[in-house]
Amino acid sequence: VQLQASGGGSVQTGGSLRLSCVASGTVSSIKFMGWYRQAPGKQRELVATISSGGNTNYADSVKGRFTISTDNAKNTVYLQMNSLKPEDTAVYYCNAVRLGYAPSWGQGTQVTVSS
Repeated sequence: VQLQASGGGSVQTGGSLRLSCVASGTVSSIKFMGWYRQAPGKQRELVATISSGGNTNYADSVKGRFTISTDNAKNTVYLQMNSLKPEDTAVYYCNAVRLGYAPSWGQGTQVTVSS
Protein backbone atom coordinates (compact mmCIF):
# COMPACT_ATOMS: atom_id res chain seq x y z
CA VAL A 1 0.00 0.00 0.00
CA GLN A 2 1.29 3.46 -0.92
CA LEU A 3 0.12 6.57 0.90
CA GLN A 4 0.23 10.17 -0.32
CA ALA A 5 -0.52 12.85 2.28
CA SER A 6 -1.36 16.47 1.64
CA GLY A 7 -3.04 19.47 3.21
CA GLY A 8 -0.52 20.76 5.70
CA GLY A 9 0.30 24.40 6.07
CA SER A 10 0.67 27.33 8.43
CA VAL A 11 -2.22 28.76 10.43
CA GLN A 12 -2.72 30.92 13.49
CA THR A 13 -3.99 29.67 16.82
CA GLY A 14 -7.64 28.77 16.53
CA GLY A 15 -7.46 28.08 12.84
CA SER A 16 -8.37 24.94 10.92
CA LEU A 17 -6.72 22.61 8.44
CA ARG A 18 -7.79 19.42 6.72
CA LEU A 19 -5.25 16.75 5.93
CA SER A 20 -5.86 14.16 3.24
CA CYS A 21 -4.15 10.85 2.58
CA VAL A 22 -4.82 8.83 -0.55
CA ALA A 23 -4.08 5.12 -0.46
CA SER A 24 -3.22 3.05 -3.51
CA GLY A 25 -2.32 -0.58 -4.05
CA THR A 26 -3.97 -3.39 -2.11
CA VAL A 27 -6.37 -1.05 -0.28
CA SER A 28 -9.06 -3.70 0.21
CA SER A 29 -6.93 -5.41 2.84
CA ILE A 30 -6.47 -2.30 5.03
CA LYS A 31 -7.86 -2.79 8.54
CA PHE A 32 -6.91 0.52 10.12
CA MET A 33 -5.82 3.92 8.92
CA GLY A 34 -4.54 6.67 11.09
CA TRP A 35 -2.65 9.86 11.58
CA TYR A 36 0.46 10.27 13.69
CA ARG A 37 2.60 13.32 14.33
CA GLN A 38 6.14 14.08 15.31
CA ALA A 39 7.25 17.39 16.74
CA PRO A 40 10.94 18.40 16.74
CA GLY A 41 12.83 16.53 19.44
CA LYS A 42 9.86 14.34 20.31
CA GLN A 43 8.76 10.83 19.50
CA ARG A 44 6.11 10.12 16.92
CA GLU A 45 2.72 9.92 18.60
CA LEU A 46 -0.72 8.70 17.64
CA VAL A 47 -3.26 11.37 16.77
CA ALA A 48 -6.26 9.39 15.54
CA THR A 49 -7.16 6.08 13.97
CA ILE A 50 -10.17 4.68 12.17
CA SER A 51 -10.96 1.04 11.53
CA SER A 52 -12.40 -0.45 8.37
CA GLY A 53 -15.65 -0.68 10.33
CA GLY A 54 -15.61 3.02 11.13
CA ASN A 55 -14.55 2.87 14.77
CA THR A 56 -12.42 5.85 15.74
CA ASN A 57 -9.83 6.49 18.41
CA TYR A 58 -8.24 9.81 19.38
CA ALA A 59 -5.39 11.01 21.50
CA ASP A 60 -6.67 12.85 24.55
CA SER A 61 -4.92 16.01 23.42
CA VAL A 62 -7.02 16.27 20.24
CA LYS A 63 -10.40 14.94 21.36
CA GLY A 64 -13.17 17.36 20.52
CA ARG A 65 -10.96 19.30 18.09
CA PHE A 66 -9.88 16.77 15.45
CA THR A 67 -12.05 14.42 13.41
CA ILE A 68 -10.82 11.46 11.38
CA SER A 69 -12.94 10.16 8.52
CA THR A 70 -12.68 8.17 5.35
CA ASP A 71 -14.08 8.28 1.85
CA ASN A 72 -13.88 4.67 0.71
CA ALA A 73 -14.81 5.55 -2.86
CA LYS A 74 -11.71 7.75 -3.04
CA ASN A 75 -9.48 5.50 -0.86
CA THR A 76 -8.83 8.58 1.23
CA VAL A 77 -8.56 9.27 4.94
CA TYR A 78 -9.01 12.80 6.25
CA LEU A 79 -8.06 14.58 9.41
CA GLN A 80 -10.12 17.69 10.07
CA MET A 81 -8.26 19.81 12.60
CA ASN A 82 -10.09 22.66 14.30
CA SER A 83 -9.15 25.00 17.12
CA LEU A 84 -5.48 24.43 16.38
CA LYS A 85 -2.92 25.23 19.05
CA PRO A 86 0.84 25.88 18.81
CA GLU A 87 1.43 22.51 20.45
CA ASP A 88 -0.18 20.86 17.42
CA THR A 89 2.81 21.94 15.35
CA ALA A 90 4.44 18.83 13.93
CA VAL A 91 4.97 16.73 10.85
CA TYR A 92 1.84 14.65 10.37
CA TYR A 93 2.07 11.15 8.89
CA CYS A 94 -0.70 8.92 7.65
CA ASN A 95 -0.54 5.22 8.32
CA ALA A 96 -2.27 2.10 7.05
CA VAL A 97 -2.32 -1.28 8.75
CA ARG A 98 -2.95 -4.61 7.08
CA LEU A 99 -2.94 -7.84 9.05
CA GLY A 100 0.28 -9.74 8.58
CA TYR A 101 2.16 -6.85 7.02
CA ALA A 102 4.35 -4.08 8.30
CA PRO A 103 2.48 -0.75 8.57
CA SER A 104 2.63 1.58 5.58
CA TRP A 105 3.53 5.24 6.07
CA GLY A 106 2.99 8.34 4.00
CA GLN A 107 5.70 10.93 3.43
CA GLY A 108 4.56 13.42 6.07
CA THR A 109 3.07 16.88 5.82
CA GLN A 110 4.08 19.86 7.96
CA VAL A 111 1.55 21.63 10.14
CA THR A 112 2.65 24.86 11.81
CA VAL A 113 0.44 26.77 14.24
CA SER A 114 1.60 30.20 15.29
CA SER A 115 0.45 32.07 18.37
